[in-house]
Amino acid sequence: MLLWINGPFGGGKTQTAYELRRRLANSVVCDPEHVGFGLHRMMPPALRGDFQDLVAWRQGVFEVLDHVLGKHDGTVIAPMTVVEPLYFREIVGRLRACGHDVRHFALLAERETVLRRLRERGFGNVVRLVAGQDAPLRRESFAVSRLDLCLERLQAEEFAEQIWTDDLGVSAVAEHIAAAAGLTLAPDTEGELRGRLRRTWTGIKHIRFD
Repeated sequence: MLLWINGPFGGGKTQTAYELRRRLANSVVCDPEHVGFGLHRMMPPALRGDFQDLVAWRQGVFEVLDHVLGKHDGTVIAPMTVVEPLYFREIVGRLRACGHDVRHFALLAERETVLRRLRERGFGNVVRLVAGQDAPLRRESFAVSRLDLCLERLQAEEFAEQIWTDDLGVSAVAEHIAAAAGLTLAPDTEGELRGRLRRTWTGIKHIRFD
């Protein structure tokens, strides 16, 4: 089974994916962003646009997920924002057409909630520590520029199931996804402080500098 976790940038996809992996036996996270950043590293900076517009990215993500789903005896988790319907069909639609069990979830929240999360996530904290509390989140400018489009597109029926996360923590979102997919998570026995530290470390590990 593939759990595709969609949502706006800063919507909690990565944290949810790794919470699911932590509590779901024999699960693995396959992050489609890695394919995109690999393609970017092959090109001079002036040619680096949105890697999702590259046929190579869409084909590469499809092939990797198709391969993993065919070989891995467990749940595969893909956290990735995809809001172009054609691109979504080229990947998710083709995987379903090949017979794979793909469960899609769009993590949504009010605009103000997502903006707050962007300010609070790992990179934003690092920026404020170095440059001051009011430092602009330049790294998040792409996320902000795409926010309204993401929130609008992901409410379409094609991108169901939608989960509104404004009042839900990461653990609760993961439990909602697992229940909807018929999966059983291990109990969450982690304390609040330890969980917060682990999520902070997850965010830091996924800061992108390229």
